[in-house]
Amino acid sequence: MTAKNRLRLLMSADAVGGVWQYAVELAGALEPLGIDATLAVLGPSPSEDLRRFAAETAPRAAILDTGLPLDWLSENEAPVLAAARALAGLATDTGADLVQLNSPALAAAAACPVPVVAVAHGCVASWWDACGDGPLPESFRWHAGLVRRGLLAANAVVAPSAAYAADLARVYALPEPPRAVHNGRGGAPTPAGFGTPAPQAFSAGRLWDRAKDTATLDAVAARLSAPLRAAGPVEAPHGERVEPRHVALLGRLDAAAMARALAARPVFVSTARFEPFGLAVLEAAAHGCPLVLADIPVFRELWDGVARFAPPGDADAFAAATNALLADEAARDRLGREAAARAARYAPAATAKVMAALYRGLLPAADTQLKVAS
Repeated sequence: MTAKNRLRLLMSADAVGGVWQYAVELAGALEPLGIDATLAVLGPSPSEDLRRFAAETAPRAAILDTGLPLDWLSENEAPVLAAARALAGLATDTGADLVQLNSPALAAAAACPVPVVAVAHGCVASWWDACGDGPLPESFRWHAGLVRRGLLAANAVVAPSAAYAADLARVYALPEPPRAVHNGRGGAPTPAGFGTPAPQAFSAGRLWDRAKDTATLDAVAARLSAPLRAAGPVEAPHGERVEPRHVALLGRLDAAAMARALAARPVFVSTARFEPFGLAVLEAAAHGCPLVLADIPVFRELWDGVARFAPPGDADAFAAATNALLADEAARDRLGREAAARAARYAPAATAKVMAALYRGLLPAADTQLKVAS
């Protein structure tokens, strides 16, 4: 397919959490389908490691370091709406046929010259609904208002799981739930290369985030027969910090270090009370790690039948399930292989196939025939 016949997609991204992996791997998987992405980075600039990951995974993707603010780190709606207008201008400047905004708040300005797909990876209102106490604080309401406006203004809305789509429909009183398109994760080893699962416990994620329930994870670590190591930041960009006493903290791990940690196939523990999808769990499963997960709807949707579950916040139940696996190598190996088989369903190519069909449906018929591979 010639360059002039390829579809051009402008996609927002950030380098703070899992959206970077999602955006880069989706961009890479879209390339064989005749779709070239430009990643417009909001918030902090990607590290050299993240840029290298992008270059290796999506070699055709262009990366624009916009300097625009992240919506969830903004103080009010003005900078977010300004960022939305700037992205609309970038759509024109880059000749984009479509825009994918990985934060629905950025669709609130409704000023984009081409069709917009809003993908909801998380938001403060749904996060508060799961993790907060009482009504949504006044300081969050402006953001919730922008997200609702964006969800209603976008030409199509996607969530990474049916469970989270239902949450969004309820929290924002939407006329219908967003379309569920599962995330994907690439780069996993083949099961033939799995080694013996180590009698270790491991976790990963934004440990500062209340949704990850690091307090319960720390209480679990104190009850285990083996150390529980955890990768990820303990301090948020806005200053919030946790200081676990029993978890062995590894700090941020680059992709290679994370792969080495997961290659040992430790028992992966997630005490998260809220996850729209859970890329860290998917990555662990793809490496053949047995899973012990919080019994929340999204984890049941994705991992029911191939993981052990414990009630959210119940450190004793988490510790019992984890200790049972630590004591049983055969069970660790079996459960890890079952998790890996399930993880194979959630691949970037599968996500890209569905998203490409969604893009096609938003384009005029003539443009679709000309620019999108059938």
